[in-house]
Amino acid sequence: MTQERPLPLMGFGEVRHARLRPARNAFVYPTYFLMLPMRTLRAHGSEALALNRRAALSFHDIDHGDGRMPAQGGALAWLDELLAAHQIHDATGEAWLHCYPRVFGYTFKPVSFWYCHTAEGALRAIVVEVNNTFGERHCYLLERPVYGMELKATKAFHVSPFCEVSGGYRFRFFVDAEFAHTVVRIDHDDTDGPLLQTSVSGELAPLTAATVRRALWRYPAMTFGLIARIHWQAARLWLKRVPFVAKPAPPRHLVSSDHPHQQQANP
Repeated sequence: MTQERPLPLMGFGEVRHARLRPARNAFVYPTYFLMLPMRTLRAHGSEALALNRRAALSFHDIDHGDGRMPAQGGALAWLDELLAAHQIHDATGEAWLHCYPRVFGYTFKPVSFWYCHTAEGALRAIVVEVNNTFGERHCYLLERPVYGMELKATKAFHVSPFCEVSGGYRFRFFVDAEFAHTVVRIDHDDTDGPLLQTSVSGELAPLTAATVRRALWRYPAMTFGLIARIHWQAARLWLKRVPFVAKPAPPRHLVSSDHPHQQQANP
């Protein structure tokens, strides 16, 4: 992350999810994702990635933040306003966005991660951007994170019809020194203890025409598959008689900010 002009990256890996109770349900599936240096892309664009235009695989600013258009500064302008509103004025370095692309014009991004750095390259904040299947979005702002440390946030947003909006999340972020491998772990605890354990991991490589072809050939319907898998897992939980939770009203504010306790965690 310290190179003068960082390159956009693509990650190839897997998603893991395990529900611990009242009925156990676990799955693993392959995935790919983008890791984008947003300030660099804003200034210089990209030859390999279609930005804000139609393509088999593309990135669009309106899919993030408050949905503002590129002419309004796009998602990066939204991010900077969010940070300033929370008195974070020193995250002027690279902002890396870990997200899913649009595939053949269609997108669903269950969760994206903004890694916000200082001008010196130190990690200053992480914004966890969550979307649900009702078209709603909410963000969790984690201040002064450290790779490999546990960060906590109070759950404020409805994601699954089989989980109440209660308890909290435990986040752990891992990136190796060569920026070649990444792991994100998100665990949800309710009043009875650990409930969900999830992770997304992948090997990172420069985003090129070849890696785009690899993604499209190996996972041609990934975005559609995400929705299909969500509904299939929901059906499995229903068959296992996991209680259904009615959807509550969304949070009044787009962003939640705790001052999470940090605790040593192992990869």
